[in-house]
Amino acid sequence: MRTFTAAVHQEEDWYVARCLELDVASQGESLDAALANLREAVELYLEEVSAPSIEATPLVTSFQVGKAA
Repeated sequence: MRTFTAAVHQEEDWYVARCLELDVASQGESLDAALANLREAVELYLEEVSAPSIEATPLVTSFQVGKAA
């Protein structure tokens, strides 16, 4: 079992989920659906790619910027 990192954002009525280590993405009409679809996409990707290039888990953080002038 391996743990991956997902970044999720909403585009209109859809949630888009992306695996940061593999750059695999999927979508769903809810957050849970998007993550379930991403899990399936990653599993399929790992089955198809004999030696996947898995990046180290990235640091995910937030930051602030001031108002644009």
